[in-house]
Amino acid sequence: MADRRTTTLFLTIVLGSALGAAACGDSDGGSDKVKIGLITKTDTNPFFVKMKEGAQKAADAAGVELMTAAGKNDGDNASQVTAVENMVAAGVKGIMITPSDTKAIVPTIQKARAKGVLVIALDTPTEPQDATDALFATDNLKAGVLIGQYAKGAMAGRTPKIATLDLAPGITVGVLRHNGFLQGMGLKDGDPSIVCSQDTLGDQAKGQTAMENCLTKAPDINLVYTINEPSAFGAYTALKAKGREKDVMIVSVDGGCAGVRGVQSGQIAATSQQYPLKMAEQGVQAVVKFAKDGTKATGYTDTGVTLVTDKPMPGQDTKDTAFGLANCWG
Repeated sequence: MADRRTTTLFLTIVLGSALGAAACGDSDGGSDKVKIGLITKTDTNPFFVKMKEGAQKAADAAGVELMTAAGKNDGDNASQVTAVENMVAAGVKGIMITPSDTKAIVPTIQKARAKGVLVIALDTPTEPQDATDALFATDNLKAGVLIGQYAKGAMAGRTPKIATLDLAPGITVGVLRHNGFLQGMGLKDGDPSIVCSQDTLGDQAKGQTAMENCLTKAPDINLVYTINEPSAFGAYTALKAKGREKDVMIVSVDGGCAGVRGVQSGQIAATSQQYPLKMAEQGVQAVVKFAKDGTKATGYTDTGVTLVTDKPMPGQDTKDTAFGLANCWG
């Protein structure tokens, strides 16, 4: 009996070890497979959903493994810190990140880079921008300028009463778009034509609440700038409830398919379209090149922005919603 028990125990250990080894091989796709990380602000915003799809497609094409993570909401730095640490521990060659808190994430990024990990910011630059090896992004200042110029032309002959529905304090992408819009309008912060400013975190429900608050504060608002299209739709809902949707113009940034359809239907007058698929694809390709020959991506790569509207202003380069729908995401 003792001999049979010993033999059975030995076979169990051997079989268990073999199964364990097989399971480990399946989980990481092979120990020699290059790993790349993608960390987005959230996994619910259509912009970041499309970015993840683009990264996965590029990773599959290159034969590399993509690890993904996201914050619980826009502004959730703690989850992004944990994700960077976990990915570094898992042995990624590079990490692509859309930083939620552009300053607070920097020490964590520095630690990753010190361990030889290539770090690329997508969509949103860190502060300072050179805290990452490279940036693949929309020129967010230009995106704001384009819709500001459009609004200025469309408001000709009218005194603007502006509500700005922004992102959150200190988040670079929000600051750049806000400042660009004002630049395009020929205004500065503090101008009396800006009658209300509210933060939305880029969320539709918060955009609606912000617009309701602004209408209470300044019922004569006739122009609304929104950080993105979800907040634009929230603003439109609030305006419609007050019967103001026809006489208040909304301009925005993003160029998602829902947003372009909003331009087509007249809910949004114009939007600056950006291209998250391109950001993600180029980011993956850069990490793959780094893994192959050590070449590091550096500096800023502009992934493009286009003003989309069906009611163009004279002298401004625009595309219509047919182009927008052909190039949208979400």
